[in-house]
Amino acid sequence: MKRKNKIVLLIFSVMMLFPVFCCGAEPAENAKKVDWNPIMDAIIQVESNGNRRARSGSSVGAMQITPILVAECNQILKKRKSKRRYKLSDRFSIAKSKEMFLLIQSYHNPLNSIETAIRSWNGGIHFSVEKTQRYFEKVMNLLK
Repeated sequence: MKRKNKIVLLIFSVMMLFPVFCCGAEPAENAKKVDWNPIMDAIIQVESNGNRRARSGSSVGAMQITPILVAECNQILKKRKSKRRYKLSDRFSIAKSKEMFLLIQSYHNPLNSIETAIRSWNGGIHFSVEKTQRYFEKVMNLLK
């Protein structure tokens, strides 16, 4: 009897989690449409005051993009079977920096959360709300 209960419990558990796994990575149909331009422009002001040649450690360009973010964009493009790839020098182009921002949002922020977009741009995909609070406030103040 114990074995039968364990099997039933296992099947029940798998079936309860199935919707999470099958739908979790896809954008929700009801995800709100966002005009990312004001957010990107505010991030550019906070990051570099609009200077496309800005440098701070390994972060460069108007949006202060790191080599790791360029690599992540290229991994996303590869997963999507795209032949396009970004170069490190693309970080100095505001247009290409914005493309990378949009690509990252489409993959890691499928619900188009503005707060997640801002915080993750500063603190990475697994950002800390506490550590990104000041940055978030700076960006939001420029949006008002």
